[in-house]
Amino acid sequence: MRDRTDGPLRWDGDGWRPAAPPPSPEECPVAIVIDGTSQAVLMATPHDLRDFALGFTLTEGLIASLADVEGFEEAEVEAGGFAAREARLWLRPGLAARLAERRRSMLGPVGCGLCGVDSIAVALPAVVEVVSDWTMPPEDVARAVDALTAGQVMRRETPAIHGAAFWDGRRALVREDVGRHNALDKLAGALAGRGMDAGQGAIVMSSRLSVDLVQKAARLGAPVLIGASAPTGLALDWADRAGITLIARARGAEFELYTHPRRIAGSRGRDVP
Repeated sequence: MRDRTDGPLRWDGDGWRPAAPPPSPEECPVAIVIDGTSQAVLMATPHDLRDFALGFTLTEGLIASLADVEGFEEAEVEAGGFAAREARLWLRPGLAARLAERRRSMLGPVGCGLCGVDSIAVALPAVVEVVSDWTMPPEDVARAVDALTAGQVMRRETPAIHGAAFWDGRRALVREDVGRHNALDKLAGALAGRGMDAGQGAIVMSSRLSVDLVQKAARLGAPVLIGASAPTGLALDWADRAGITLIARARGAEFELYTHPRRIAGSRGRDVP
């Protein structure tokens, strides 16, 4: 069942009020297609795609210079009910061997998330629906974020570290990595290794919430996903369809609630409006 608030709601420590955050940034799968073959799919903001495609092929060593490119075309496509883009390049003859050798069919560099998968269908798989009756009071959002911060040992040595935590209402299990997606993958492994049910708690991220983090949370069966920064528009859509309660911009006692508010149980009678 899809369930999305008319607009984000902010919890300020005493009650709910309408929130007016900046617009969520655009995010969609962008396929880099060269001579009719998809070389990679990256989650990106769908602007300046010609620059994006050219820069990607240059930095990946797929071309030596712009002289290797004979044409460009941008196309809108659709997968699973979501919008996507293709950035299509045509190269001068004779480069097929180089492309075959360098074709990316694995995940991209650290922290890149879905970067590097080689089809839009892989970037936008079927939505996994989360079924869980777990709830948390609004005051626990701040406790969960504080527990993540307290558990980030490496971050106290360097700020360039992301964290992911699982909060069960009492304590947090924390994992860290230079990549936010890697941190969540580490947390998933830790939960599995301990036989812990991700459906009975919340995942807390130190970062913004992009669609791939929502997809990972859904695969784990986590009913609540909390982020320190803003969500992307596609992340909100996916959370709505997946049945995940998405909370963003959680700072101090305040946070913004976007989807499936039923899981944020009212404290002292102050239910979500």
